[in-house]
Amino acid sequence: MLKYFLIFSIIFSNYVVRAQDTSSVLLKETKEVHYPGKPLLMSLILPGAGQFYNKSPMWKTATFLGVEIASIVAWHQFTKMAKTLRNENEEFADLNWSLSTWFGFINNEPGKTVHDGRLYTDIDLRAMRDYRGTHHLTLFLSGLLAAEYGEFISSDSLHLVSAYLDSGLVDVVRDRHFYENIGKYDQFLGGWSDANIEWYWEEKKLEDSTEIVIKTPLKDDYLDKRFVTNQMLTMAKYSITTLLFNHVLSGLEAVLTSQKMARDKQRNENIKTDLSLLYNPYNRSGVGGISLTVNF
Repeated sequence: MLKYFLIFSIIFSNYVVRAQDTSSVLLKETKEVHYPGKPLLMSLILPGAGQFYNKSPMWKTATFLGVEIASIVAWHQFTKMAKTLRNENEEFADLNWSLSTWFGFINNEPGKTVHDGRLYTDIDLRAMRDYRGTHHLTLFLSGLLAAEYGEFISSDSLHLVSAYLDSGLVDVVRDRHFYENIGKYDQFLGGWSDANIEWYWEEKKLEDSTEIVIKTPLKDDYLDKRFVTNQMLTMAKYSITTLLFNHVLSGLEAVLTSQKMARDKQRNENIKTDLSLLYNPYNRSGVGGISLTVNF
């Protein structure tokens, strides 16, 4: 390493400067320690914290922190709305769907027997005429029925307890599967209170085929309500996804900025300078000059 020592002498008086009486005072700069991995960890915990540690422009910190807050608020609101709508949907279903109505529809000719050229006995509409199918509900029994058949049976065995449907000894387990099944599958259409006179069918186009879907006005309304509820839940999931990505992006930006700062600092340290004042006792001010040392 070459060392060049440059001395700029400033004369403040007429006194003779003696080299042996000259001393120097070094002005040392305190170095700030910067840990490269710290901003990454800070941003993964709280987006924007790493940017603040790196002393990045304030808009970066505000952006990541703002997205964090907005995502949390959005998740809370959408989740709250979905819960409220779900409760309303379940109350709607409890009011308009029953086991006795379902069994009565299946075992008796409905008041409406034809819709748009199709009889209710057509093979394409057979799903709504049989309580035994690809899906089932869980029935809860009490009293003498529970003693004979157990507390829980499948709706495929509905005929065993059909005489007790209005006795209070038989009830359907109203869980998540129940509320999904009565809206999703034609097999349970007859349980809606308007199915007897207002059932209808419509075609639903799929990617490479068409299927027949059987509905009633109440069932269709119920499906619309569930769709809105599911949309709220989807938005809540998007909010969480945004929250997670915000943590990752903030961490990546923080570590990249930290690495860039380290490279810039390394380049600056390749050229070292030392600035000091030369002391002259014969000068009234005590200053005899400036010493500048350059190392590279």
